[in-house]
Amino acid sequence: MTFGLLLKKTISFFLMPLPFGMILLLLGVWKLYQNRTSTARHLLLGGVAWLFLFSYGPFANILLHPLEHRYNALLSIPQDTAYIYVLGHAHHTNKSLSITSQVGKEAVVRLAEGIRLYQALHGKAKLILSGYTGLHDPTPHAIMQQKLALSLGIPKEAIILVPKATDTEEEAKAAKRITKHKPMILVTSAYHMPRAIKWFIHQGLHPYPAPTYHIASSIHPNYLKIFSTDALKGSTIAMHEYLGILWQKIKGA
Repeated sequence: MTFGLLLKKTISFFLMPLPFGMILLLLGVWKLYQNRTSTARHLLLGGVAWLFLFSYGPFANILLHPLEHRYNALLSIPQDTAYIYVLGHAHHTNKSLSITSQVGKEAVVRLAEGIRLYQALHGKAKLILSGYTGLHDPTPHAIMQQKLALSLGIPKEAIILVPKATDTEEEAKAAKRITKHKPMILVTSAYHMPRAIKWFIHQGLHPYPAPTYHIASSIHPNYLKIFSTDALKGSTIAMHEYLGILWQKIKGA
């Protein structure tokens, strides 16, 4: 992992809902010990309000919905597809566990969608799997996804690996080299699809979007979902994407 990537991830971490809310609360406690009660009161109230808002189910849905519903699910599969690119997500290497336990849930869903499309195309398209080692894991994510795909019956010759791409921009650059502008389906989580498509378009590619792993409860929202860990996770995901979109604009993509 390069210093620039590490710095970007560190800054984005502290801007996420939970860390930022905790910073407000800790500053409030610090000011309380300094007997600056007025400042402490405002910081503590702000921290609680912040965490309440981002862990409230309907608010998380408001953040996620515009991201997840920019593109429709790919139900009618283009038959001219030459490649199916499944973007990487997360894993942890532990050889004592089944491969389905080593690959993160979201990554499993992405791969399952890629395999569904591969089978619907009767094996005529190549499956591209990407992802690097991460910060503390020795195995590239692409290798882990390949192991899972092989265990599910996908032939090795149908898989192309991109094991060194560290982010979506690098995955898009790899796609340009591999596909040479042939028709391609892009598989990633629904919330990530708008940013991913933009990186691919920036490389002159126009993939068919196949969003999966929808997490916003927009049809039947639960207005009593208060201080929910699921909602906090959803808000965190959305904030990460909005920061990523801002970074794209700064880079001119």
